[in-house]
Amino acid sequence: MSGHSHFAESIEEYLEAVYRLEREGPGVTTSGLASSLGVAAASVSGMLKKLDKDGYVEYGARGEVKLTRKGLQVAVNVLRRHRLAERLLTDVLGMPWDEVHSEACMLEHAISQRVEDRLIALLGDPQTCPHGQPIPPRDLSDPVRIGIPLAQVDAGRRIVVSGVTEEIPEMLRYLGEVGLRPGVQLEVVDKAPLGGPVTVAFDGKSHAISLELARMVMVNDQP
Repeated sequence: MSGHSHFAESIEEYLEAVYRLEREGPGVTTSGLASSLGVAAASVSGMLKKLDKDGYVEYGARGEVKLTRKGLQVAVNVLRRHRLAERLLTDVLGMPWDEVHSEACMLEHAISQRVEDRLIALLGDPQTCPHGQPIPPRDLSDPVRIGIPLAQVDAGRRIVVSGVTEEIPEMLRYLGEVGLRPGVQLEVVDKAPLGGPVTVAFDGKSHAISLELARMVMVNDQP
């Protein structure tokens, strides 16, 4: 996208949201996009029709949405710059990880290719954002998925946190307070039945994590 008008930024945000839902969420729906972007469903339908007309998405009669290569290029560029901005804010400026998402949403539209290149060099070419989500490759290939939800792990298994799927400030603040961040190794001690909490142990302490939160924390087997 060239220029930085409010409308151009709005298009970038829509394409970024479609990308996230396609690859990191449950799939793209009008209601899902409306929820993700905080706008009315009618506004989403109108924008998708325009994006389809302009060649950024394929918008089907039944509401299905798919990025074209043109739309994918824009979405990847914006998401790369968003997650690099988050890295800059945490790694260089020392901001808490629960505060950087909203700031990066503003910065992502203003970062040029030249600045992106300098950020990559400054930050050491990071492969993930501070929340463990992959920085999508420039070649438009799909990034490696970051694991499975903690909620799906059986008791007794040793795992390592790979990331979180939602950048909700309150949730990130709580996870930061208890120390449950990407790279932390832990053991699933117990899983309560009927939607109860998942109890995990690390650093000599046990923590009961709600099932809702355990669905957002992604993990892998310990190496």
